Amino acid sequence: MIDSAYLTVGEAAALLRGGEISSVELTQQSLRRIEQLDSELHAFLTCTPDVALMQASEADRRIARGEAGPLTGIPMALKDILSTRGVRTTCASKILESYVPQYDAGVVERLRQAGCVLLGKTNMDEFAMGSSNENSAFGPVRNPWNLDRVPGGSSGGSAAAVAAGEAMFALGTDTGGSIRQPAALTGTVGLKPTHGRVSRYGLIAFGSSLDQAGPITRSVRDAALVLQTIAGHDPRDSTSINAPVPDYGAGLSGEVRGLKLGVPKEYFGGGMQAEVEATIRAAIHVYEELGAEIEEVSLPHTDYALSTYYIISPAEAMANLARYDGVRYGLSVPGEDMWEMFGRTRDVGFGNEVKRRILLGTYALSAGFYDAYYLKAQKVRTLVRRDFEAAFSRVDALLAPTTPSVAFPIGEKTDDPLEMYLSDVYTVPINIAGICAISIPAGFVQGLPVGLQIIGRPLGEETILRAAHAFEAATEHATRHPDVTAWAAVAS
Repeated sequence: MIDSAYLTVGEAAALLRGGEISSVELTQQSLRRIEQLDSELHAFLTCTPDVALMQASEADRRIARGEAGPLTGIPMALKDILSTRGVRTTCASKILESYVPQYDAGVVERLRQAGCVLLGKTNMDEFAMGSSNENSAFGPVRNPWNLDRVPGGSSGGSAAAVAAGEAMFALGTDTGGSIRQPAALTGTVGLKPTHGRVSRYGLIAFGSSLDQAGPITRSVRDAALVLQTIAGHDPRDSTSINAPVPDYGAGLSGEVRGLKLGVPKEYFGGGMQAEVEATIRAAIHVYEELGAEIEEVSLPHTDYALSTYYIISPAEAMANLARYDGVRYGLSVPGEDMWEMFGRTRDVGFGNEVKRRILLGTYALSAGFYDAYYLKAQKVRTLVRRDFEAAFSRVDALLAPTTPSVAFPIGEKTDDPLEMYLSDVYTVPINIAGICAISIPAGFVQGLPVGLQIIGRPLGEETILRAAHAFEAATEHATRHPDVTAWAAVAS
């Protein structure tokens, strides 16, 4: 039987169309691999074998009728922040531990219509608040390259599942880097689309002006295939962009000759691991050899982006999480009166990081500090956006590191929130500006993956996918996978 563990979506689709394997067989292999690996990896919070096999059988019938699309019959996973009708959706929080939605998120609807097979819901930082996936109320995810290391967050479960061969692709969400950062730390491809390019309907909100769903895959072409399926206008999302969806796969020629690629000098300052910087510099040299024109650019307000993010995102989180009060849905802890019930429910239901960000947001929005913090942060946000606009008037895309270091040991930064927040220093400016970016494998340091980030202008996904695919085709980094045999036997 064909071993499907590290097939790309494109390779698996070709086998399905050729009758060399069935969707049921692919799904059974994925479910067996989850059973073998996940007691150690902890990438999944909810596994849905019955749903998966039912959907796989229907996919096989669609294929037999000649009605298959590029994702029909492909086993995939969803970050547990995306609403799934009839399937538990927890946001990795005790407050939603038993919540079962009655509707699908917009992206989930599109994947169901495409004939994808849902393996289950992946682990994450609680309400997507974190950079290491250690903030889950149900325990941390581990990095398949080294179980003692973090996989990145908040979409660490989705990234780990793809990297370990449990799922052929997964969806994550990116509020400040939460698709790209775990993709970089697990050696996968992570695409953060332009804000509004993909529907946020049914994506349980953390920061509404920042959140965006996107794919985590094993190849750039797979990321283009998934984006093709989930992108498009959704009238149920007030931030959804009503613009045509191009053919994202059409431009993946491997050719970058003629592209002007900028290198932001502010992204190569202090704080980056020396070996990571050397790896990114080498990746930039690959583009020079491929014929791209490289130019240094400046994004002068980069140093203010992280602090701006950590004012705006907690403020939006505070407003969005106010709905969890023990009355309408989720956990409810009785009290002497309504206010005591609110307090007890939130005290038991929310973890420390969520509480920390609610307090930060409440402080920033309070009457005495609104002008000094939140309003000023919004003004700086405009300056960050203008920096990118100026850069894109000169170049087609930007090349930068995704993270300042490789995956760090579990527990290393849990007692220092500020140090943890610095993990997102190269990713949050993209969310603040609402533009698109992709992280691709760029090399390895001490056996751990390093991610190269390619940043594009609004609705510039075609360009960054083209540039990413050219690098992928010219190198072999994406063909390397973690050796799970050292710990899979323990898990089985």
